[in-house]
Amino acid sequence: MRWDELFADLEAQASALDVAERAAEIAERTRIEVGGLGVHDRLAAAVGASVRVEALGGEARAGTIARVGADWLLLDEGAGRESVIAIDAIRSVAGLGRTSAVPGSGGAVHARLVLRTALRGIARDRSTVRLHLRDGAALDATLDRVGADFVEVARHAPGEPRRRGEVRDVLLVPLAALAIVSRRVG
Repeated sequence: MRWDELFADLEAQASALDVAERAAEIAERTRIEVGGLGVHDRLAAAVGASVRVEALGGEARAGTIARVGADWLLLDEGAGRESVIAIDAIRSVAGLGRTSAVPGSGGAVHARLVLRTALRGIARDRSTVRLHLRDGAALDATLDRVGADFVEVARHAPGEPRRRGEVRDVLLVPLAALAIVSRRVG
């Protein structure tokens, strides 16, 4: 009987060690996997989530993530307002769940949906926008042209459509200076 107790004790110890080793291995694999995730992966998994985004320059927006491009996200703020936010201009995001997209799962088409693409759509619509720059400045304008690394904007009174006589000036703004482009839709 003493042998049975000894073997039972040894089996319990071996089982406990096995469980501890597996837990350590799972924890290490999880750390490695999380280490390969990017901001884009976290945002892509959060489409439909209500979040609060703070951008460089101090501007903040709250709403639902409607779409995530290769280097931007579209935030539906409700009440007919939306904002295109450059991912590399994000200071923080509150409200994300714990899930993430698989790195690189966006595909080739998704990789071509860059900030310039989103801004060209806005330029085609001739929407009046407010540009929030990374330094905290804001411009009320209409996007006239979108180049490889810049936008040309016609500045005019806030909320007013672009009219030749109302244009104060036309500015070239490097894409690297943009944080948020907000507009009314619908």
